Amino acid sequence: MTLTQLPLGFRLRDDATFASFLPADNLQVLNAVFNIVRGIGDNFIYIWGPEGCGRSHLLQASCHAASEYRQTAVYLSLDNPDITGLENIDLICIDDIDKIAGNKIWEEQLFHLFNRIRANNKRLLISADVPPTGLKINLPDLKSRLSWGVVYQLHALTDEQKLAALQLRAQSRGLDLDPVVGKFLLRRCPRNMAELFTMLEQLDQASLERQRRLTIPFVKDVLGV
Repeated sequence: MTLTQLPLGFRLRDDATFASFLPADNLQVLNAVFNIVRGIGDNFIYIWGPEGCGRSHLLQASCHAASEYRQTAVYLSLDNPDITGLENIDLICIDDIDKIAGNKIWEEQLFHLFNRIRANNKRLLISADVPPTGLKINLPDLKSRLSWGVVYQLHALTDEQKLAALQLRAQSRGLDLDPVVGKFLLRRCPRNMAELFTMLEQLDQASLERQRRLTIPFVKDVLGV
């Protein structure tokens, strides 16, 4: 068994690590997630927050870090779920659980998986865009179990924090992002962090290909903004 297991066809983002995550107002959440990876503290954590706040990043970072502690881990987005046999893995990270709400088959499968995970004394990290009480889960027993864990809200970043997050991600990619250029991106591009990071990746690739540094004219040319 490999130390990090993934659903067929899915690959963790290389840059989704704890080192590239800006804690900002979410330091308590980051510490709790880091502890569950190490097998310290709570065995079940539920994280919720708006799209682009870093939920997927934290779950994927947990899978990256698990191998350092000789733990098996799996990341699963419920856009396309397959939860067969996951109860034998040390750390199960299930993203976007809100997307299966109302689906009777998936709700029942997730309920039984939850019970098997607890019986095997494994660890579970779940994320959604709403707290457990806000999920439109129809199966009462599943909804009840989702409230058993420690619940953390992941707060969205302020503009100043978004700039710092962009600079941190750029640094991890070997890029120098001038604050003036970063502020330009925030003014002219979608403010969702996932989209901003995708644009930064695009700029990184273009910078390597053209051997150009990141300037406002270069950004305009590459992104068409």
